[in-house]
Amino acid sequence: MKPQLKATLLVAAVFVAVVAVLLVVGGRDEPADAGPGGDTPSGAGTTDSRLVRDDSRVLGERGSSDVELVEFLDFECEACGAAYPVVEDLRERYGDKVSFVVRYFPLPGHFNAERAARAVESAARQGKFEEMYRKMYDTQSSWGEQRVPLDDLFRGYAEELGLDLARYDADYASDEVAARVQRDVDDGLALGVQGTPTFFLGGELLQPESVADFERALTDALGE
Repeated sequence: MKPQLKATLLVAAVFVAVVAVLLVVGGRDEPADAGPGGDTPSGAGTTDSRLVRDDSRVLGERGSSDVELVEFLDFECEACGAAYPVVEDLRERYGDKVSFVVRYFPLPGHFNAERAARAVESAARQGKFEEMYRKMYDTQSSWGEQRVPLDDLFRGYAEELGLDLARYDADYASDEVAARVQRDVDDGLALGVQGTPTFFLGGELLQPESVADFERALTDALGE
């Protein structure tokens, strides 16, 4: 089997797993209370500035076009973990043109999700956003669904990444970083996000059922 075909089949298999996880959890991992604007997004386009803010985190470099794929995610969410390799594959193929934007959306039912988001944001403030983002997903199976605080574990990740630990500790514990994470959550709720992962492409809710749907949506958005 050719390597390219093998990779494509692998991504397709992973996407099937994503869909299966989403079905098991009733569409997505859902928060206990969606709060204001908690209706399911209609799929209509939105020009709401809360979708992407000036300081929203971007994986890698911004794409050459104005097309943005925005994901509201929870690092402890199994469906997000299953979607992670699919998004990575899409980045590999479209990252030069499309901006992949990350919005934090830790769910209240996940004990360490908000802590993980603060750890990632604290790393981002030292230029290590993508490295900590990857670390959380690569290790999710070892720390997810635990009901004890994992602050020390996440601090260990910061040390592995070579971060200034004094600065990391200060950021991780700061009201500013906590507010930064909560602002993403508030933006998501205002946009009708009810669970994770939730994707928007070109300002519109994206609900792909296959890798092909993702690819088609991206190529359409790019006008290819």
